Amino acid sequence: MNQPEIDEEFIVKSLVEPGPYGYRPRDRPILFYLDNGIINLDKPRGPTSHTVTKLVKKILEYPGKIGHCGTLDPKVSGVLPIVLGNTTKLSRIVAGSDKEYVGVLYVHGDVDQEDLENALEKFTGPIFQRPPVKSAVKRTLRVRRVYSIDLLESEGRFHLLKVHVESGTYIRKLFFDIGEYLGVGGSMRELRRIRSGIFNEKNSVTLQQLYEAYQEWKRSGDESELRNVVLPLEVAIKGIPKIIIKDSAVASVTYGASLKVKGVSSLSKNIEKGKMVAIMTLKGELVAIGRSKMSSDEIVSADEGIVADIDRVIMPRDLYPPMWKPRRGDE
Repeated sequence: MNQPEIDEEFIVKSLVEPGPYGYRPRDRPILFYLDNGIINLDKPRGPTSHTVTKLVKKILEYPGKIGHCGTLDPKVSGVLPIVLGNTTKLSRIVAGSDKEYVGVLYVHGDVDQEDLENALEKFTGPIFQRPPVKSAVKRTLRVRRVYSIDLLESEGRFHLLKVHVESGTYIRKLFFDIGEYLGVGGSMRELRRIRSGIFNEKNSVTLQQLYEAYQEWKRSGDESELRNVVLPLEVAIKGIPKIIIKDSAVASVTYGASLKVKGVSSLSKNIEKGKMVAIMTLKGELVAIGRSKMSSDEIVSADEGIVADIDRVIMPRDLYPPMWKPRRGDE
């Protein structure tokens, strides 16, 4: 049995083999591969996130849509996922993941170590933030969660912090508020994003590496390095529970039809009713993002009914042909 290219445990509901349609994500033809690609880019300090995205488009001579997930200020470096083509449909999911940063907090007066550690503890948990004046979002007071703040080292008034936060948390504002709480003022002097969701700095690539990989493919036809620096979009939904569907159900889902029980082949063990699910082919391709109408146990025991409604179709239509009989509507 050919299993999808995803590293999770699945419950098999209906054992079926994949047909001749579609591609395993890493085996897509190179141009189609790029149209379904995501880059774990290490953004340098200096340019804006928008400028870096335009540079990627130029480097790859890419004619389609391109975008970035989770804006970094010009002076901030680190992980900036870049989405190509179809993957732009996943931008909100990728950008909405939790983040980790390493940054330098400079306090404007002398502070005891114990007072600093108490302040960091005070700012761990839910906090109120108002976006800065130059931000692209409405400046309304909102709650964001700080999962942890670790003091890595200190030298005089400079303190190196590692921060794990909910998406949408402004680190510059967080450092400023810590300084205000300490009564001496504070500011952010350096910042680097070391993780965005599943993407981390250890596996990130530079603009130079991307350029060299693309030029190698143009010069010699060797796609291997280009396929290493550009990842298939399926890596972006690694943490989302999955429903694997039969080939006969793929076309109807790409046209927005709800997924029915008879179209299910296997599924993750942790599906909850009303929660987000990724709908996948037997080859491990992402078809759509949906909202489950049953739990895992309910799907396994059901003989009929709707398993999930579709929120966003990702796969292009007609990659898999219609295989259902309209009068019966089995899938």
